[in-house]
Amino acid sequence: MTSQPLGMQQSIRFGENFELDLRPRRLRRGSHTLKLERIPLEILILLLERPGEIVSRDEIVARVWGSDVFLDTDNSIRGAIRKVRQVLNDDPETPRFIQTVTGRGYRFIAPVLSREREHSAEPKGEPSAASAHERISQPDGSLRGLNLDLIYQKQEGAAEQLPETEPDRGRVIRGARRWLFVGLASLAVVSFLSLLTFWGWRASRVRPVLQRKTVLAVLPFDNLSRDPDQEFFSEGLTEDIVAQIAKLNPDRLTVVARRSVARYKGSTLSAKQIGKELNADYLVQGSVRRWSDRVRVTVELIQAQDQTDVWTESYDRELKDVLAVQDSVVRSIASQIHIALTEEQERRLATPRQLSPEAYEAHLKGRYYWNKRTGASMQKAEQYFQQAIDNDPAYAAAYSGLADCNSGLAWHGFKSPTEALPKAYTAARKALDINPDSAEAHASLGLAMSHRWDWTGAEAEFRRALQLDPQYANAHHWYGDYLSMQRRHEQALAESRRALQLDPLNLMISTWLGLRYYLARDYSHAIEQNRGSVELDPNFAAAHLLLGEEYIQAGLHSEAVDELKRAANLSGGSPLYTAQVGVAFAVAGRNRDALRMARELEIMSRTRYVSPYGLAQIYSALNRKDDTFKWLQTAYDDHAVWMGYLAVDPIFDRYRSHERFKDLLRRVGLP
Repeated sequence: MTSQPLGMQQSIRFGENFELDLRPRRLRRGSHTLKLERIPLEILILLLERPGEIVSRDEIVARVWGSDVFLDTDNSIRGAIRKVRQVLNDDPETPRFIQTVTGRGYRFIAPVLSREREHSAEPKGEPSAASAHERISQPDGSLRGLNLDLIYQKQEGAAEQLPETEPDRGRVIRGARRWLFVGLASLAVVSFLSLLTFWGWRASRVRPVLQRKTVLAVLPFDNLSRDPDQEFFSEGLTEDIVAQIAKLNPDRLTVVARRSVARYKGSTLSAKQIGKELNADYLVQGSVRRWSDRVRVTVELIQAQDQTDVWTESYDRELKDVLAVQDSVVRSIASQIHIALTEEQERRLATPRQLSPEAYEAHLKGRYYWNKRTGASMQKAEQYFQQAIDNDPAYAAAYSGLADCNSGLAWHGFKSPTEALPKAYTAARKALDINPDSAEAHASLGLAMSHRWDWTGAEAEFRRALQLDPQYANAHHWYGDYLSMQRRHEQALAESRRALQLDPLNLMISTWLGLRYYLARDYSHAIEQNRGSVELDPNFAAAHLLLGEEYIQAGLHSEAVDELKRAANLSGGSPLYTAQVGVAFAVAGRNRDALRMARELEIMSRTRYVSPYGLAQIYSALNRKDDTFKWLQTAYDDHAVWMGYLAVDPIFDRYRSHERFKDLLRRVGLP
């Protein structure tokens, strides 16, 4: 026996405060609307129509898709049932709502309370419980418990007729019965309202837990191309998918940054172990096989706690369609983990831009080498980004990459500011012309503007980048550097900590958190932080550079010289890194060695770019005032990138009260 037809009902209630509205169709829990796709919702309605009955897979197919439609019924139905269970927080092993009957189908096992339409189709003058009242359907499909039909019997004189010889007794009995029915009905209504109140209270108590952010980690995609030279392709595809998913809904979803999952490449750990280490609810695993102009991408979404496969899909496409593959993956994952997309996101993902295979490949190679952060790798990355632009002049991400390369090459001293900074600024502007809503492009422009000492413009760009994508770690990272230069140390530390929280294994971000402490004169924390960075990768030059500078201020002179020599060697010969060795010599009292190094750098500057800021640092450590201001003026004229640190660099503390130094700060625009 089934419940009332859905056409007669307004909504269906079940479980702890769940209610399914039928027109419009939506599932709610209390005052919250729950996200459920059309097919899972239709299957839930079918099960609710027949509580306690086994609904076969064939019946589900006929109801939802039609009997003449071919599809993989097992996977489709299982996937839909899984989504319903996730929304209802139902455990398939110990179900409260949907029971799997092996080999036969599914059964809804919880009591169902249906609310019917106020305007029934019944004849006037014959009211019944089917009008604006509720029935409780038990799992066996019968109506029992609260029988509201009895309320109306008192109006129809339907009570049992008593012998005419006992009229008074009959009236008493009928009246008693009437009051009994009214009393029971009232008691039932009061009990029901009390139960609803309890459900509402209980829901309010658990709501914060239900609204916890979902954490997802995209593991490095495996390169199945049998060609190590194609490693850049699988890494680039992983990074693209991470970046796109991270932008979906930062209030509901946290995506573990790419660098923080890189160590799991080729790992034999179980999904449950990885999920526990990353504190992730879901893992995305994938593989890439590329041949000629085609690519095959396989993606799998796994629930980490019980290691169940939530969704799997394979895409066999031409290389030019790879962006469409990425967008399809992102949409599917968002749907599976119940992350609602905005209209703009739906529109963008539904209409992916096509790229030339040559441009896309060059861009991925550019990012691959940019992430290595050495002088040689950044120069190689710059070439690939330019190659991508040459193949596709409307490729916004390639312009952003080109801007970051030139900013990085100028900061590390491999390019002169006069050569690098105009390229960085122009490329970032071009990226924004193509895509004004790109957080990456706004952050790239902010970095270029800070190097140009356009402090107001730089902060506006960093803030806009973070508004567009609060989970973009590089924007927090670069904004933190800007705040340090402005002597806003607490804010700078907060931004750097946030960047590291988003990307905990990013060596550059980890190292620059140490720099935030260093510039705030908190040397003990700076040393602790960058010792950790060196342990993460003993070959990362910047970590040795900053650790050596921190040792200088802590009075650990011998350790400082060793660290800075190591940094200079690992940097690939950056004169700016080499200058720091001269600073360490001077502070350690090895003035002759410091002067020799300064002379060597001056001679080197005749054939390649040498930052005058580094020479000013050596002479400041030697306490040679005239030489210090000579090279600081040269650094100002040269627009040396490190002049941005002039207000906070400890090397120049002895000159802060000097009028020439204050004048330099004013001209650079620093506080």
